[in-house]
Amino acid sequence: MKKRILCFGDSNTWGAIPNTPERYGEHVRWTSVLQDTLGSNYIVIEEGYNGRTTVHDDPIEGKLSGLTYFKPCLESQLPLDLILIMLGTNDLKERFHVNPRDIADGLHRYAEVLQNAPIIGSKPEILIVSPILMSLSYQENPVLHDMFGENAVEKSLKFAEAYKDVANDIGAHYFNAAEHAAPSSKDGLHMEPESHERLGKALALKIRQIIG
Repeated sequence: MKKRILCFGDSNTWGAIPNTPERYGEHVRWTSVLQDTLGSNYIVIEEGYNGRTTVHDDPIEGKLSGLTYFKPCLESQLPLDLILIMLGTNDLKERFHVNPRDIADGLHRYAEVLQNAPIIGSKPEILIVSPILMSLSYQENPVLHDMFGENAVEKSLKFAEAYKDVANDIGAHYFNAAEHAAPSSKDGLHMEPESHERLGKALALKIRQIIG
């Protein structure tokens, strides 16, 4: 049976093109690169949503938190061999008033959902991915500057340590996306095709180590 991988994330998993409302095509998004690299014995399920946070419903944009949708998404996609979660960048918005450690700690809730879900077959592995960093380029966009404030870059630098600690706490695997990909200078938030390619290929290697 083919190995099934759920990629649960935000706009960088959806494949948002920097500074536009558009989406990269297939074979460009890191999820597509992951599928192409792993090959036909794997099924990569893309579950990216613009604006998705870890656990916060957005009162301004009307976006639901990832946690709200995670359980039905999980149950609709079973059986799964691995669940990759890459969230947290949108939680840096000033309206949520949370620090990187609080953002990472919200991922404990996902492990709780998985623990109580009616699993088909063996329980899937979890891969916690700390997001790419933000860059100061976001401050050149008045909307993003107002949304994320002055300290988003500094906060994003603290993701890796916090996410690694949470992964250890819940018995999950860990991967640092910022070691392989970077935000575009166009908006300081989303990736160019080169970063999508590097990230997809690096994750393929990590996933093969986890599930063969």
